[in-house]
Amino acid sequence: MALRFLADHCISNLIIQTLRETHHEVVPLRDFLPVESPDAVVISKAQELGAIVLSLNSDFADIVTYPPKKYKGIVALQVRNHPEILAQLLARLTGYLELHPTMEHYEGKLLVVEADRIRIRE
Repeated sequence: MALRFLADHCISNLIIQTLRETHHEVVPLRDFLPVESPDAVVISKAQELGAIVLSLNSDFADIVTYPPKKYKGIVALQVRNHPEILAQLLARLTGYLELHPTMEHYEGKLLVVEADRIRIRE
């Protein structure tokens, strides 16, 4: 079963393509909303689409503003101005997605994906 992601405007084509190659559905934000849309509108659109938010924006990792239990799932990639770790992040993320292939697994969770680990907040 493929997972469905709404890729925030900051997600590169490389990330989108990598996830598509692993048989997941990734819809870019720009297909639905202006790229300058506020985060609240972005996450609301993800809910409407039944998608997991995928972002480099650390704002989505703020559990006070975006409590994970209210959403279909949030994946926050932590590149932190180090694009050289992107391959590691993608390998870690795709490995995790392979082990947990259902949308239900991500509901109510925030995954903070770092080069050496994935932290899960609920």
